Parts: sequence; structure tokens; C-alpha cells
Amino acid sequence: MSNNAKVEIYYWTTCPFCTKARGLLDGKGVEYTGYDITGDEAARAKMVERTGGPKSVPQIFINDVLIGGCDDLHALEKQGKLDKALAHG
Repeated sequence: MSNNAKVEIYYWTTCPFCTKARGLLDGKGVEYTGYDITGDEAARAKMVERTGGPKSVPQIFINDVLIGGCDDLHALEKQGKLDKALAHG
């Protein structure tokens, strides 16, 4: 699936939820920008600034709108709304 949307994900390399979220995107062939913030407090602070508070990973943005974490991404997929969100760039 090609996507027109700008997709970004903040993640840790050791986080199973991050791996699961990236796996869903990879499985759909979604192009995204990944930010590996493992052990990088400055990068994590930037992520928290963008999210407006949430500090957990992953944090996923579609077109600069916070989608949330792994469960939120999978919920969109289950509801059939993820493909629609990814189609709008």
C-alpha cells in the first residue's frame, strides 16, 4: 500500500509494543519516518513536547496528528479507519 500521509513513529529498539506497531505499518507497506529515541533523553523530551504529555512509546503521528500508541494504531486498523487515514496526505 502506498500512502500519501506523513507517518512518524517514535520508538525504542527494545520495546515490544514499538516492534508490533512498526510491524503493522511495515506489513501494510507504509512509508514512515522512525525516530529511535532509545536512551536519548533530548529526543524523548522533543517527543513529549509534540505529544503534549504522553511519555510512553511508541507515539505515532499521521499528518502531524497524534494517533497515540500501539493499541491506538491497531484499533484504527481493526475499525477499518487506518487505510483511510493513510490515504490522505
